[in-house]
Amino acid sequence: MPKTNYADVYIDGKGQFYYEVSLGTDKITGKRIKKKARKAENGKKFETAKEAFIEAIKIKNDFLQNNGYSDYTITYQQFMDNVFIPFYEAEVQASTYDSRKPMIEILKKRFGKKMIRDITVQDVQHFRTWLLSKKGANYSQGYASLAFGTLKRTLEFAVNMQYLTSNIANKVKPISKGKVSVEYWTREDFEKVISTICIDEYYEHLCFVMLWVYFNTGVRVNEGCALWWNSINWTKKEMRVNHMLLFKSKTNWERQNYTKTDAGNRIITLDDDTIQILKDWKKRQAIVCQSNFIFSYDGAPMQKSTISRIIERYAKLANVPKIQAKGLRHSHASYLINEINASVLVISKRLGHSSPEITLKHYAHLWAGVDKEIALDMTGRIKIETAKKTMIQFNGNQAIKGSVSRTVSKT
Repeated sequence: MPKTNYADVYIDGKGQFYYEVSLGTDKITGKRIKKKARKAENGKKFETAKEAFIEAIKIKNDFLQNNGYSDYTITYQQFMDNVFIPFYEAEVQASTYDSRKPMIEILKKRFGKKMIRDITVQDVQHFRTWLLSKKGANYSQGYASLAFGTLKRTLEFAVNMQYLTSNIANKVKPISKGKVSVEYWTREDFEKVISTICIDEYYEHLCFVMLWVYFNTGVRVNEGCALWWNSINWTKKEMRVNHMLLFKSKTNWERQNYTKTDAGNRIITLDDDTIQILKDWKKRQAIVCQSNFIFSYDGAPMQKSTISRIIERYAKLANVPKIQAKGLRHSHASYLINEINASVLVISKRLGHSSPEITLKHYAHLWAGVDKEIALDMTGRIKIETAKKTMIQFNGNQAIKGSVSRTVSKT
């Protein structure tokens, strides 16, 4: 096509002016970024070469102000597949990444075809509404909050990696997590549960040991699944927690040599009952199979879904609340608070929290009512003896003075 006297401005066979500018190299594809148009932003066709030239200069300046970002051609799916997902997978634990995969797919399906720069406030708001709407995804408050937060995180990373100048999701109200109430068993509930288990049966013996250890140590579900017999120091009566289990199938699992947090790498002191229960199970298990795992009936590790089914089965038999597997950790915290009267610092260390503040954040509600004994102990400690008559000259409001006088005289 014939070139005009203006740089990057051309005229086609129909006499229409247009510009075609080069904007550098796309960071994803490695290809040259070009932008071509016959109309200005207002949709009006260029009537002169100068108009096209002015628009081309504006486009170049916008690009330079964005520091050469490649957001003209990259779609959200390209960004996710080539930039965010590789970063995220390397940043988090494998179990966390696996659990987030479905959510990432939701985001890609929703925004994948859009140029990342073209995602608008309206798009983000519609997504927020869809997550919560009964006619939309109708997710729980917690899951919707996590999904929306993940979208926000991906766009924030796009800003950090210089694909965007700002995070459009910041203009939309976030979704609160809501109040999450995790059911747990009291000591009485737990006693009812274990009373329904017949440890003479090999598999039920394992169920008993598993429930006992979780209830009495407060280990996280994946920490318990990863426990080996060499995690126990029989002499010191201690359990070292420093692994997590990533379970995909009975033949495809990984015992990771770290816990959810650095503070999760800890040593838990075991009571004599727990030590004896573990010794009995170790002997029983060794007759049937050779296993490194404490929670195993055939040598293979136990998976989380199996633990959930065991809890559900015995909760029904004992007629106690059905709880999640992680509810056993909450049960342990409740037991320490309400039965043992343990300090928040001790509980924090035992649960593997990084600070007592984290413990209070999650379990402060369990302390409700623990001051009843204090209130009972306070009763009668202060001798109550008041003056028979006033020792001050009252100079206040006359109406109040008269009322006080009348009350005293009646008395």
